[in-house]
Amino acid sequence: MTVSRLSNTIRLLPLLILLITPMTTEARQYTANPADYRLQLKKLQAGDQLLLSPGIYTQGLPIHHFKGQPDAPIVITGPAEGQRAIFIGRSGHNTISIIDSHHVTIRYLQLDGRSLPVDGVKCEGHATWAHHITLEHLLIERHDYNQQIVAISTKCPAWNWTIRHNIIRNTGTGLYLGNSDGSAPFIAGLIEHNLVTDTLGYNLQIKHQRERPVIDGMPQQNAVTLIRHNVFAKASQNRDPAMARPNVLLGHWPLDGSGKNDRYLVYGNFFYENTQEALFQGEGNIALYNNLLVNHHGNGMHIQPHHDIPREIHIFFNTVLANGAGIHYTSGNRSESIRPVITSNLIFAQPASVITRGSTCNNFEGTYSHADKFLANPFAPPGQLDLSPLPAKQSEISAGQNSPCKGLQNFSHGQFDFDGNISINRMGAYAHGKPVKWSPQLTVKPDITHPSRSEGSNRPEPSLTR
Repeated sequence: MTVSRLSNTIRLLPLLILLITPMTTEARQYTANPADYRLQLKKLQAGDQLLLSPGIYTQGLPIHHFKGQPDAPIVITGPAEGQRAIFIGRSGHNTISIIDSHHVTIRYLQLDGRSLPVDGVKCEGHATWAHHITLEHLLIERHDYNQQIVAISTKCPAWNWTIRHNIIRNTGTGLYLGNSDGSAPFIAGLIEHNLVTDTLGYNLQIKHQRERPVIDGMPQQNAVTLIRHNVFAKASQNRDPAMARPNVLLGHWPLDGSGKNDRYLVYGNFFYENTQEALFQGEGNIALYNNLLVNHHGNGMHIQPHHDIPREIHIFFNTVLANGAGIHYTSGNRSESIRPVITSNLIFAQPASVITRGSTCNNFEGTYSHADKFLANPFAPPGQLDLSPLPAKQSEISAGQNSPCKGLQNFSHGQFDFDGNISINRMGAYAHGKPVKWSPQLTVKPDITHPSRSEGSNRPEPSLTR
């Protein structure tokens, strides 16, 4: 090669490197107000952030075809403190509409439905899918036109959603995830530290699932949906008793193929009051542990057939106070070979014999009216309520725990009690001898000292040894 040709090659080298190197776009930050935010929305790309000023936003928030990236989500946020960015309901349009989008975070907004027939956040039914959507620190209220109006709804295949630190109140239904016919699966979700109260129907319902569709990127391996550290309350009576609903209802996973072995892990939650139904109802594969359930009007939890039957059921380390059945289990006479694990629960109910048709060991059962003989302050209102065992009764409560079922600690955070204390050998949701860190109340449950909550929600969990 001649010196001249070598010199030309050296001069062209930076251009050649530029041509073969992937182009990257630097993340940008925009600010917007009620007058110009719709224009700013159109500019957003992966990694961008839109800061919304305080004010009244009247034209909704369309999240249509937003393509964030795992390490560069699109973020839309209102002010974290002080006056809010308030989106008000408008007839004929859901306030936040999500279509064909992924890796998007929406936080610190207030949604006021004005009692119109519109949903707060809706993954629209004609969408292809929506995944890796994060909704956090939202205040959603007055979506109460009727029971079918929902604060947060998914009507398309949805996976890896994170819904946390939201306040949802005075709505028809709090969260309705999935379609009524089982055709829009909600997979590998994380629902944590939400307050859902005063709903006409469910605080939370996740629908049953039919055969799982094959969509690029959708989890096909065993997945877990975590429901933890939430407050689900229905202290006010439903306007229409014929439309009575549990606080939480979880449907079954696909009966065959991908998703068959998926599981719900439900732990660290406070379920409070339901004048007409049980606090919790579920079927399929569920582990329910370290929860507080208080219903002065009726039943605690029902594990029973709905669209299918209970399958892999594990219920342990719960404290239940119910003026009705505490824990009711029935298999539907089709799965007698699938034996549930119901162990180490502290139950005060009416009548005293509260667990039916289950495979149980080492639960402590007492009557509802005698709960104050064993618990610190069980009949107090939220904020003063204390379901921890009285020190003088701890030995009596623990006496029946001769050989607890093995493997309880294998579930995510199974070795921690309701307050985050390490404790394996116990009855109920509280470690014996530990002071209560957070009195159950109708507020967002705080992040009590606890191991990292940043783990992925699609990690498969081992089964209990039975």
